Amino acid sequence: MLAWRHFQFAWWSLLCFLSLGIALELLHGFKVGWYLEPAFETRRLMWTLGHTHGTLLSLVHIALGATLVLFAQELSKPLRWASPCLFAASFLLPGGFFLGGIFLYSGDPGLGIFLVPLGALSLFAAVLLTALATSRSLRWTPQSSHPPTENKRRKRS
Repeated sequence: MLAWRHFQFAWWSLLCFLSLGIALELLHGFKVGWYLEPAFETRRLMWTLGHTHGTLLSLVHIALGATLVLFAQELSKPLRWASPCLFAASFLLPGGFFLGGIFLYSGDPGLGIFLVPLGALSLFAAVLLTALATSRSLRWTPQSSHPPTENKRRKRS
């Protein structure tokens, strides 16, 4: 169930952030002044960073979903905590960059940029907890995920 939520969130957020990337390219292509003028370079940078982080975090959700499927039999506390940390990072990191690019103060990003360090810490925690959970796993081995083709052949003989 938890893996399903990550897969579903990943594909919808990937669609959202790729669409946003297309919108940013359209702003660039149509040479929209409030996006391309040198005075708004910070806005362009913030929104590009928001799009990029959102897209990459969508892919991290796919990776965590796959990890949850592989380690489903021993869903540990670290993996249970990694999930909400990754969801938090997926809102805080790109959201902080986008909000920081809406209102600019003398070339500096807006107050939304203060969400970015919180998102970075959430992402760090999610990755650390996932690494710890997969390191402690003793049951799963790469051989157990493959179908036992040799055993079936032996039984037929």
